Amino acid sequence: MDLELLRTFLELNRTRHFGRAAESLFVTQAAVSSRLKSLENQLGVTLFDRSTREMRLTPEGGRLIRHSEKLIAAWRAARQDVSLAEASQQLVIGGSLRLWDVLLQRWLHDLRRNYPTLAILAEAQSPDYLTRKLIDGTLDVAILLEPAQLDIMQIREIATVEFILVSSDHGLSVEQALEDNYVFVDWGLSFGLDHRRTFPDASEAITRVSHAKMALEYISLLGGSAYLPRRMVDKDVEMGLLHEVDNAPTFTRQAYATFPVRSPRLDLIEKSLELVRTD
Repeated sequence: MDLELLRTFLELNRTRHFGRAAESLFVTQAAVSSRLKSLENQLGVTLFDRSTREMRLTPEGGRLIRHSEKLIAAWRAARQDVSLAEASQQLVIGGSLRLWDVLLQRWLHDLRRNYPTLAILAEAQSPDYLTRKLIDGTLDVAILLEPAQLDIMQIREIATVEFILVSSDHGLSVEQALEDNYVFVDWGLSFGLDHRRTFPDASEAITRVSHAKMALEYISLLGGSAYLPRRMVDKDVEMGLLHEVDNAPTFTRQAYATFPVRSPRLDLIEKSLELVRTD
């Protein structure tokens, strides 16, 4: 089977739009339509219900997603294993989008510095996606804020992330910071619950983002306040570009490494995790 058909199928599932899928894949909309039709003909099923304005996966399409991801990941791993003959070993790492800029980009750099001949595959994805790849055996280790509790996975606390309330304006009270252009960053369910318990009378933020870099660029350009990791904003605070809000409570969250209990690369995983830095 042509893997491009599967990539097109997955992109269509992500965008639910022929035009946007074509743009992402750098092909024409007609090519996307042709690829989908070819895949459906090969499988003998309909993958999307296109009878309404909104594209919807059929049950058969839903079942194909996981198989498509596994086949593409297996081909990527095979190509890496065969073509990178100079690599001594291979490590496939993943991290949640929330943590990548905060913690894991530096980890990737340190891995390369310490293991110059190691073949590294790195990706930032949703926790559900990373967990599926761990179960499928196409990912060696993932770093998450709220990992799934699975018997076949080993979970280890590797870092503590402290979140502080910062603002583009100096001298704001906590109440003012939470009202004047406050940007709520989604740090996961437990953070959201703690935030609501701590500030029960605060208004709902009209701007909500999924990870730190979005919030940092937003408040740096447009002004506002947000709870961001201390290590991410320390330099901006020192330079006076941002200001820590006085008397604002801080929140902490643990980051966890998750990896298969019986991984053939267990020793390499253990050594790689020693390089995760929180300073």
